[in-house]
Parts: sequence; C-alpha cells; structure tokens
Amino acid sequence: MLVLFETSAGYAIFKLLDENKLKNVSDLYSHFESPEATTKIIKLKHFQKFDDTTEALASAASLIEGKLCKSLKKVIKSHVNSSDSLMVADPKLGAAIKEKFNISCVSSSSAADLLRCIRSQFENLLVGLPKKDLTAMSLGLAHSLSRYKLKFSPDKIDTMIVQAIGLLDELDKEVNNYIMRCREWYGWHFPELGKILTDNLEYVKTIKTLGMRENAKSIDLSSILSPGLEDQVKTAAEISMGTEIADDDIQHIVQMCDEILDISTYRTSLSDYLKSRMMAVAPNVTVLLGDLVGARMLAQGGSLVNVAKMPASTIQLCGAEKALFRALKKKHDTPKYGLIYHSSLVGRATAKVKGRMSRMLAAKVALAARFDAFGESETINLELGTNHLANLEYKLRLLEEGSMTRISGTAKAKAKFEKYQVKREIVQYSAAADSTIPSNKRKIEDTDIKEEYSELAAVKNIKQEAEGQQPPKKKKKKNKDQTNGGDKSIDNGADVTIKSEQESILTEEQTPKSKKKKKKRELQEEPVKEELIVENVTKKKKKSVVADTSVTEVVTESGKKKKKNKSQIEEAEAIENSPKKKKKSIVADTSVGEAISESGKKKKKKKGQ
Repeated sequence: MLVLFETSAGYAIFKLLDENKLKNVSDLYSHFESPEATTKIIKLKHFQKFDDTTEALASAASLIEGKLCKSLKKVIKSHVNSSDSLMVADPKLGAAIKEKFNISCVSSSSAADLLRCIRSQFENLLVGLPKKDLTAMSLGLAHSLSRYKLKFSPDKIDTMIVQAIGLLDELDKEVNNYIMRCREWYGWHFPELGKILTDNLEYVKTIKTLGMRENAKSIDLSSILSPGLEDQVKTAAEISMGTEIADDDIQHIVQMCDEILDISTYRTSLSDYLKSRMMAVAPNVTVLLGDLVGARMLAQGGSLVNVAKMPASTIQLCGAEKALFRALKKKHDTPKYGLIYHSSLVGRATAKVKGRMSRMLAAKVALAARFDAFGESETINLELGTNHLANLEYKLRLLEEGSMTRISGTAKAKAKFEKYQVKREIVQYSAAADSTIPSNKRKIEDTDIKEEYSELAAVKNIKQEAEGQQPPKKKKKKNKDQTNGGDKSIDNGADVTIKSEQESILTEEQTPKSKKKKKKRELQEEPVKEELIVENVTKKKKKSVVADTSVTEVVTESGKKKKKNKSQIEEAEAIENSPKKKKKSIVADTSVGEAISESGKKKKKKKGQ
C-alpha cells in the first residue's frame, strides 16, 4: 500500500511496510517516536519538489477544492500502478484519482492518524532537503494561499479604482475650465450664442461647425441642434453685436473645442471603465452607494479591505473628518454624514430623516464591504446588496410617512411597542336601543331635558328684553276658577291691557341710548335675571279680537319689582254678545297705534278712561 503525502515543498509517496500496525491505531504513535523505528514501518519511494511558489499555490488551491493539478497527475501516472492501493487524506481527492486513473484509494480515520505520524517525522524522512528551505517554502505558500483565499486576483485590484476616480475628478475640473475659457473667448465674437445654447457640448460642437458667425446662413446645424434652436442661432448671427476676429483667432478656438470634445469622450469611457471595475471588486457596495460614491469611499479609505475593517460610524462620517474634529474642538454639533450624503437613498430622504437614513445606510455598507472583501464566492453575488437596498427603501418610506417611530427590533419589542399605542374604537349601533318598553330611566332623562330647555328659554327671553326686543307671546289656557267674574272683569281686563301695552311701549322708547346708561341698566337687571319671566296670553276665536292679559315684572331704578294685575278671560260667547266691549277693544287698538307713531318723537301720551 502507498501513501500520498502533500507538503509545501512538493508531493511525497511513501510505501507502508507493515500494514498490521494500522489495526491498532491507539499504539501507532509509539512506533514513530524515533527515526529508526519509523523506517521499519514506512519508507520514502518518491518526492516531487515544486519549481516555484506559483506551482505550489496552484497545487494547494486544487487540493483545497478536491481537484487534480498537473504536477500531481504526473507523479501518480509515473510512480503509482493501477494494481496498488493509495492512501489519501481527502475523500474528494481520492474519488478524483479513482475516476481518472482507476486506482483504489483509501481515506479513513486510520489513514489520518498515519499521516499525522508521518508529519511528525517528515524532516528525518526527507533526505537532501534542508530545514531552512522547508521553512521558507512553508511561509511563502502560507502567504500566497492567504492572498488567494482573500481573492486578491488581478481582476480585483482596487488600486485601479482609486486612480480612476482621482483622474475622473481631475478631468471634470479641466473640462469645466476649458468650457469657461471657450465661452469667454468666443463670446467676444458672438455673445448671443452663449445665451441661446446652455448645454456645453452643444455649444462647443456649434462653434466647431460654425466658425465665423457670418457662415451661419450657409451652414446646416440640424445634426447638432433642434430646428427651433437653429433658427434662433441664425437670426442672432445676423444682428449680433460682437466684434470681428481674425482667422488665426477662430483657428485656435476651434482647436480648443477639439480638445474639449476629446476630453469629454475620454471621460465617458473612463466612467464606464470605473463602473465595470466597481461591479467586479465591490458589487454589493456599488448597489447600495452607486459606482461614483463607492469609488470615492474606497479612495478615502485606501482600499476595500480598509473600508471593510471600518465600523459603520466611521463609514458614515468618512470624508467629513475636518468638520468632525472642528466640531469636537469647539464643542458644537458633530456632522451626521460625509461622502455617504451623495448617495441616492440619503438624497431622496427629507431633511428631517437624512441623519437616520445615513446611519442605517452606513451599517449596511459596512456589511456589504466585508462580504465583498472576504467573501468566498467566485462569481459576482448581488443578493446581499439587493436585499439591503430593498429593506432600506422600505424603512425610508416608513420614516417619511411617519407611521412608525421604531423600525427595528424583535417581534416581542414590536408587540410591546404596539401595546402603548392609542387604538381608535369604532362604536357600533346596538339593536337593544330599539326597545319600546317604557322604563323609569327614560322618564327621568325626559324630565331633565325639559328642565334644561325651560332654563335656556328663560335666559333667551332675558337677553331679548335686555336688547330692547319684546319676547314672543305664548298661548295660555284660561283659568276656570276665575271665569265667574262677569262683564265687569272683562271691561277692567281690557282697560288694564291697554294701559299695560302703552306703558311697556313707552318704557321701551324711554330707554337711554348712551353706553353708560345701558351699562347701568344691565348692572341693575343682572341680580333679577333669573326671576324675570314674561308671559303674554293671547287667544283668538272666530272674528273677535281677543284681549291680551299679561303679568310683567318691570325693574325700576331702585331695583324693586312691581307686579301688574292679571285680567280674567271669559267665554267667547260673552265677548261676542257685548258690542260695547268690541268698540272698547277697537279703541284700545287705535290708541296703541297712536302711541307707537308718536314714540319716534319721544313724547308720552296717555288715554283716559
């Protein structure tokens, strides 16, 4: 049986002399305590040394993935027969060897113990390989393998991104300076063109095609400008107030326009290159921040690994270090964002939410940078960045709507948060309220409502009388106990009614108009407002004029009350049978009308009995 042993220096194939030793694995280590005892159990058959570190790295990478490299294929093909059995450490590698060379491979716990014992005596088993060389090879392979695991391949060198974003910013500055110089230079010859064309590239292309403004009539600008702008340019060229320039001047202006167009073209191609490199080096960071902001973040940090080592708070303030230390020195408010402010998520947020949004975005960028720097996926994986972007957009929508103040936390915390929220209760109509069975409670409520209504009516009447208006008259049933008074009571009642009406009208006309007297009268009426109730009784039957009787309470200047007599109303038949009473009622009406007509002159009139 043969044993395949992989080292940092090369591949070694040992021959197992005594296979019975593998039956008792617990005592196997005792047979490898000395080099002499080791040679009795195992013997070196062949050792294939690596030529350089690149070959060692390629073989180590293939062994990690369970694949066969070229050097291992040569060793197995030349020194292992198909009839031999081969002991290996990795089952995947054994399956690949069996599939390729049809050699039976063994990989078990006993094989792992045997390889561990061989490693302890490896320096004594290899003859002709110094210990220093073996140590140097192991160290070089370890560094190379660690770089390979971190995916530091030429396709993922972030130094190119740092240089590209720096060049892109410089090109933007140069193009702006050139365009400003071109506008100022050509503006002496054709100043109206700068106001018509606001786009810089259209302006430069028009100058290159047009040349002198006198050529505007004969040159077609439809390939550069829209028909409306073309007409405006040609019209302005005819009436331009610019100065005349020489042919040498326009030649240099056209050469500068060529330089501007070349720089703009190169700037576009550099932007596309930067975007492709960012998607290859840091795809998830690019999804969250964009290619330009992500590239500036890498340039600020120095490399992708440096950004991955930063905490989220440092990423949030990356680019605003001067403002941070100035605020700490002067004890002012520290900044909330740096380069991350230019990302689309923070730009879409309102001013009130920008700080919270930048903090959440910085946390997700920190995770995405670590995944891009130390992830083991060979292909570009955008799943992490896409999920974080969707989550941040959802949280941004919640913050702008203001529907939640707490947007993170466990389900238990969320339930605790909802516990203290005010829940609006919808009152539904109860069918039990439709019951027609009378109840004492209903009667009590009705009496309370009537008392409140009577109090409101009394207050309303008091206000009307205070304003000088007569309260509305109410009908009142006749008093049966006082109907036996005869004709005399009716006569007296009519006379008293006439007098009461005249006195009430005269008292209304004699009210003072000045504010002081009104205030004095209101102060006199306040203590007796609750007791002042006016009732007018009217009744009409057939063609008769019903005598009105009322009991009024008049407040004098001394604050005392005077009650007027109550008249009695007899039956309607007695009123009809007495023509004298009709005449008296008619006379009473005429006297009241005369008193009303003369009230404008503020004179008192009284009618004798």
